Amino acid sequence: MKTARLTLIFCFVTFLSFGNVSTLEKDALKAIYNSTNGAQWSTTWDLNKPVQEWHGVTVKGDKVIGLNLEYNNLSGTIPQEIGDLVHLRHINFFRNRISGGIPTTIKNLKSLVTLNVAFNKLTNPLPEEIGELNSLRKLQLFMNGIQGEIPSTIGQLKNLNTLELYNNELTGELPKSIGELSKLKEILLSSNQMSGKLPKTISNAKGLKVISLFENNFFGTLPSSICSLTNLEELVISNNAFYGKLPNQMASLSNLKILLIGNNDFKGELVDLQAKLPNLKQFDFVDVNNQSSIATLDTEEDDD
Repeated sequence: MKTARLTLIFCFVTFLSFGNVSTLEKDALKAIYNSTNGAQWSTTWDLNKPVQEWHGVTVKGDKVIGLNLEYNNLSGTIPQEIGDLVHLRHINFFRNRISGGIPTTIKNLKSLVTLNVAFNKLTNPLPEEIGELNSLRKLQLFMNGIQGEIPSTIGQLKNLNTLELYNNELTGELPKSIGELSKLKEILLSSNQMSGKLPKTISNAKGLKVISLFENNFFGTLPSSICSLTNLEELVISNNAFYGKLPNQMASLSNLKILLIGNNDFKGELVDLQAKLPNLKQFDFVDVNNQSSIATLDTEEDDD
């Protein structure tokens, strides 16, 4: 009987210990609450209740693994203390009014799989430390005002399959390290102020299905190496400053469904490209500024 009682007490204590979030993690959550005007959230937290009962917080065992505060009227900035939530797998701050930037302590979140701070008011450049998120699969920061360049450390995100940075104020070139992302399926960088040539290394990301770069300042010829991306389904590069001739290997992109290349400075007459891409459903090659054809299957050497 005594042994049974001791076992019961031990199990009860064990249950309590596994049910309690650490002080460090709880303080980190409180810092987020205070830094983003938690009292004015649409659904706020009662800080006197257990963390497990806080809106949008997912706890497994005694670890905080998820933070979903989308559409919740967050304002202010993301505090450095978020880096203390080292067990986080998912962060979703979609559609709020968060300003500032992604803190450098984000590098501590080695288990993070998704980071969504889209549709906010971020302006600060992306920190180089973002490349240390070894487990990250989705990076969604679209519809902000993020300035500066995409850090070359982006190439360290070996598990990344979705990169959504469209509708920001990004400048500079697309890093050559983008080709190191072998699992990347979608790269969406439209409506920024990026420039430079499309790096040939992009062809190393063999899993790419979507490349969307429209409404930037990219220039140069389209590298022939892009034609090796045989999984590509969407290529959207309209409204840039590309020029020259399309490589004749474009016909090898047999899975292409959307090809939008208008409002560039491609030269030559359109030659049965559409007929050579049997799955093509949307094809725009017209320059609305001068109504001229801007595509050809002739080859041209890359400038770089």
